[in-house]
Amino acid sequence: MRRILTWCLLTHSPEQRPRALIIAPHASYRTGPFLAAAERLEMDVLIASDSANSIISAYAQGLHIDFDQQQQALAVLTAVHQVRPFAAVIGTDDASTELAAALAQQLGLPYNPPAAVRIARRKDLARTCLAQAGVSVPAHRLLDLNHPLPPQLQQLTYPCVLKPLALAASQGVIRADNADQLQHAASRIQAILRRVSDAFERSHLLVEAFIPGQEVAVEGLLHADELQILTIFDKPDPLDGPFFEETYYITPTRLPISIQTALQQQIAAACRAYGLRHGPVHAECRINAAGVWLLEVAARTIGGLCARLLQFGTGYSLEELVLAQASGQPLDLQSAKGGAGVLMIPIPQAGILRRIEGLSAARRVAYIEDIVLSVREGYELVPLPEGSSYLGFIFAHAPSPAQTEAALREAHSKLNIVVAPLWRAALA
Repeated sequence: MRRILTWCLLTHSPEQRPRALIIAPHASYRTGPFLAAAERLEMDVLIASDSANSIISAYAQGLHIDFDQQQQALAVLTAVHQVRPFAAVIGTDDASTELAAALAQQLGLPYNPPAAVRIARRKDLARTCLAQAGVSVPAHRLLDLNHPLPPQLQQLTYPCVLKPLALAASQGVIRADNADQLQHAASRIQAILRRVSDAFERSHLLVEAFIPGQEVAVEGLLHADELQILTIFDKPDPLDGPFFEETYYITPTRLPISIQTALQQQIAAACRAYGLRHGPVHAECRINAAGVWLLEVAARTIGGLCARLLQFGTGYSLEELVLAQASGQPLDLQSAKGGAGVLMIPIPQAGILRRIEGLSAARRVAYIEDIVLSVREGYELVPLPEGSSYLGFIFAHAPSPAQTEAALREAHSKLNIVVAPLWRAALA
């Protein structure tokens, strides 16, 4: 502890700008946008991560803690706060939101109760909580991988969807149309879960009825229990499985006002059921003739670079809005005309990325604003359900949502993604 306090005094900033603590896994792609947002808001940032090994200097110069040792981490972070207080505490990813909530509660900063954040992170706890509160959720049950599956599948209806309890970005989410497919999917997911540290999450799956219909993503902010919708993203591609790779996000939504109101009401009801009161909310919902169905309500921001689209509808990045709210800095939201969207470039097959052809032609498509690649040539590509990332992102801004979608589709059609087979040496 003495070493930590000495480090705090040596890195004490004389400018006394407000300081935010960002608790983030070392490989989080959300950290960069939060650092940029803090600079625009004239805030200092300290990053607390689970690894000292990073090419990002803010990680290397920050604190290094063990997310699995919460009490020890809280003691270290509280000591740092006592030397120079934090104006805001942000957990960027599911792995860090519970710790951030516990610290904010301990320091008297506005945040969500840790128990509520845990419910939002764990799909099984969330489903049970929402069902008890009368919120529309699919029929579901927990599967224990430590015991034979056939007895646990009695009276199960198909199609259904198997999900890990706490992974994100559709990793390990598989649709099954019969018992044989379910057994195969469960084995596949079990292999993915070997890297999960929590024993219960490693040995259990959620299985729930498949809900057909249009899918949307919703970004919001909670202020003293009140939910403010920042944007609704349409997902125009059908997401029917067997895997659920997301592609197009288009805003503003083309849904009728009545459906938008129903979305707001259902997400707000979920937040109340969990006990969430403050901060960012990311929701995934399906809409069909029976109404709005909640797939997920998470106490964090959307993943990837998709948060850039919030600048279109508000004038600020999502990270600016979250940091400003957490530190008590009011921002006047701006309105915008037209449409904006992003394509998360899907991985076409497993292998080694050789090159992506047609990038210049894609960039010349009308209304395309930017193409950002996330994977370099020579790197291994791992598609869903084992993978959880994308090749990159294509951004567009057009006079209408329909034109935005058309531009993204045309740009994607220009790309030729060349993938070489991955050869692994066989052991004798």
